[in-house]
Amino acid sequence: MLKTIEIKLLPSEAANEIVVRQKLLDKAGIQMSQLKDWRITKRSIDARFSTVQVLLRIEINTDKKFDPEPTFLEQLSPVHERQEVLIIGAGPAGYFAALELIELGLKPIIFDRGKDVQSRRKDLRAIQQFGIVNPHSNYCFGEGGAGTYSDGKLYTRSHKRGNIYKILKLFVEHGAHSDILVDAHPHIGSNKLPKIVSNLRRTIEQYGGEVHFDAHVTDLLIHKGKAKGLVVNQSDEFFGEAIILATGHSARDVYYLLNQKEIRIEAKPFAMGVRVEHAQSLIDKIQYGQSPRDEHLPASSYRLACQVGKRGVFSFCMCPGGLVVPASTAPGEIVVNGMSLSRRDSPFANSGTVVSVELEDLIPFEKHGVFAGLEYQKMVEQRMFASGDGSQNAPAQRMTDFVKRKISKDLPGSSYIPGLHAAPLHDLLPKSIFDKLSKGVIAFGKKMNGYFTEEANMIGTESRTSSPIRVPRNKENLMHEDAEALFPCGEGAGYAGGIISAAMDGQNVARAVKRYLE
Repeated sequence: MLKTIEIKLLPSEAANEIVVRQKLLDKAGIQMSQLKDWRITKRSIDARFSTVQVLLRIEINTDKKFDPEPTFLEQLSPVHERQEVLIIGAGPAGYFAALELIELGLKPIIFDRGKDVQSRRKDLRAIQQFGIVNPHSNYCFGEGGAGTYSDGKLYTRSHKRGNIYKILKLFVEHGAHSDILVDAHPHIGSNKLPKIVSNLRRTIEQYGGEVHFDAHVTDLLIHKGKAKGLVVNQSDEFFGEAIILATGHSARDVYYLLNQKEIRIEAKPFAMGVRVEHAQSLIDKIQYGQSPRDEHLPASSYRLACQVGKRGVFSFCMCPGGLVVPASTAPGEIVVNGMSLSRRDSPFANSGTVVSVELEDLIPFEKHGVFAGLEYQKMVEQRMFASGDGSQNAPAQRMTDFVKRKISKDLPGSSYIPGLHAAPLHDLLPKSIFDKLSKGVIAFGKKMNGYFTEEANMIGTESRTSSPIRVPRNKENLMHEDAEALFPCGEGAGYAGGIISAAMDGQNVARAVKRYLE
């Protein structure tokens, strides 16, 4: 007989398999001899009360052991000689589209302007230590996309978009810990994700797909309204039965190329703000009521949101036990992001804290047409850079000074390796952004007692939460209406917001390509 049991345990109890099993037997009302097999299907933390508890959902079988699940690789067949589909971008949308295409009997050929995960490391080191930004290889561009070296959080609320379990299972089959299959907020870590991403590539290549790095797509070949192929590095032409456009939210040149080719793109709302960085011990004390926290508890996190003047102010991409990293994609700009290693053991916690930017906010930039949002982003990013010394040293303020419109005399410690300098973020940010952020962090301090503190850094600027441009597609066939066989996909097209949602969109688009080719 199959049965699902839910139990609550202290963190130390949940870490002890013998204790878990005994609690499970007691709750199920059975003897050890009756339990043939059991498995945890969900694990979460309940910190709402004075005693923090771990919640476990467990499936038991009193008849037999659970049958082993078939692996993804067992379902694949070689596609070396099958129809070819071109994919622009080797991020989660591109790679999971490729894996889905192989499963469907099609051959993916992937092109990425950046480098493979190992080669990217040198360019990331150059940004961190010397402030040198390679516009083709950085925290946003390269194998695995922005998520590879900026955390690897696998949480999404987009459950209706696709099969999340399949994506998590694929990660596990390529080297991720099986905990991500049960954790309420699964996380891999930027120290482990690169190897997993390279394993995904090896699977794609093993079954006949191709992956090309240092392959900057510089033109699309459109004939009589149909996408036929693409040009790489200004000279090399490639042709396929369809093209999946999965370039991520920061490939600005792609939007200009689409506009030049008279393929419609649309302005859309986005968000902008700062990275807020606290001591992790403070967040643990607020959330768990304890500092230092129990050794069996993970670094605590938060998610905050409020309305200020009918606009949303919210935390985004919260990184407990994490680091703030430079995410610029071109020289002369400051962009920051957050990441965590698998252990989440940094003494700092950070999150993007942003304000929604609506199309009406872009009226001063309307001369740029559909690119108004991009120009808005550029203006702020370049203003942040100009406040510093010409490196990736980022402008910052103590949170309390930010609200008081006061330049900080000094700054708290930070995880940001290029360093911080005190600057007037209240002047560097657009007034509408500053006004709402300043009221927002005060409101957050009322929701989380201790959040609003002079010991927190506000670091500029968090400007790449999503793209300010959407590449529209038909809802039925997921194809662009101006170019047959062109399939916009993922974050860069405006249809995803993180690793999991981008991967699901890649799978959905791959299935749409299959239907189109049939």
